[in-house]
Amino acid sequence: MSDAGKDTLAQKRLKVLIEKLSSIRGRHTELITIYVPAGTHLSIVTNQVAQEQGTAVNIKSKTVRKNVVSALEKISHHLKLYKNAPPNGLAIFCGNVSEKEGDSDLELWAIEPPEPLNQRLYRCDQTFVLDPLQHMVREREIFGLIILDKSDSDVGTLRGKRVESLKHTDSLVPGKTKKGGWSQARYARVREGLLNDHLKKTGEIATSYFRNMPDLKGIIIGGPGPIKEMFYKGDHLPTDIKSKVLGVVDTSYTGTFGLDEMVKRSEDILAEASVTRERKLLERFFTELSKDSGLAVYGVDETMKALEMGAMEILLISEELSLTRGRFSCPSCGNSLEKVVRLDRRDSVKCPKCGGPMKIAEEEDITDKLIEMAEHVNTKVELVSTDSREGEQFHDMGGIAGILRYRV
Repeated sequence: MSDAGKDTLAQKRLKVLIEKLSSIRGRHTELITIYVPAGTHLSIVTNQVAQEQGTAVNIKSKTVRKNVVSALEKISHHLKLYKNAPPNGLAIFCGNVSEKEGDSDLELWAIEPPEPLNQRLYRCDQTFVLDPLQHMVREREIFGLIILDKSDSDVGTLRGKRVESLKHTDSLVPGKTKKGGWSQARYARVREGLLNDHLKKTGEIATSYFRNMPDLKGIIIGGPGPIKEMFYKGDHLPTDIKSKVLGVVDTSYTGTFGLDEMVKRSEDILAEASVTRERKLLERFFTELSKDSGLAVYGVDETMKALEMGAMEILLISEELSLTRGRFSCPSCGNSLEKVVRLDRRDSVKCPKCGGPMKIAEEEDITDKLIEMAEHVNTKVELVSTDSREGEQFHDMGGIAGILRYRV
């Protein structure tokens, strides 16, 4: 898998974890969030945790005091595993996640983010602070930007909400008014030749950048005059790059101001591109499923089996997925079983022998395991939203499926 592919996968896995952490609510202010920026000496964080432990012993509630102190001790022990802070920093989440009053279920998550953290934070609250990580997740898609008129051009990218200019070029195209003893026809030919050179150069620059972006989702072209249409309709972009153009928009400016303006005027195009891409992916899955081609599977067991065989081309996972594989035991008759259930229904599992409520002894996040398996067999992972009818239908049928490379 390419480095770009690994980065994309890391962001997908981060999004899955964010969904899990955002669903957790502490019964009291006992969920601890720590953000360690890139380049921070861990001794600073360790000292702060020790100070917070000293403060926590003054908490009036015995239960809350116990949970907070225990969480800080767990964090302190975990920090000892690092000699230095990871290159992109570290995010730690720890606290009592039990949904039952009086019970203690202390869990810790340590995340090395895919992008550098620039915020230092300590927070003890009823929820985890996730905004910095959510911002990284939103930046996984890349769109190419080309803005131009007869005078200059800019090639840039849109990553999440960040617009970046990659290359600015000025043209040699003169104005329409001729000077000196130039004949009208000669002046027009010279101007046309210089304009064609300008458009050709802009296309070459754009191609050199965009061909090296495997995660490029599409390209938008803009500008204040008719040159942008001339550029798009001409042969200034090769077929593979031109096929990625999503639209052409009018702007009042070129340059960095023009790039920002073009993005604002392309909100509908960008939104439609994401929705269309997801819809086409689901249409392909449902088509294979309906014609019984053997190239589509769904359900946890079937999906994992296909992954283990290396037969899966694309793994589809609903963004709203909340499945866990648990080992359940019955306190009444002693029966035990392994079962995959929705996370919010793990406390409602009934014993098939005596009908009594079963308790979960161990559990495993199925989503993480599926993504890890996909990474090993070079299977592409796609997260599916529930913003469309197809996305909701996919979620209702279990939220886990795959498109296969061949029949199994």
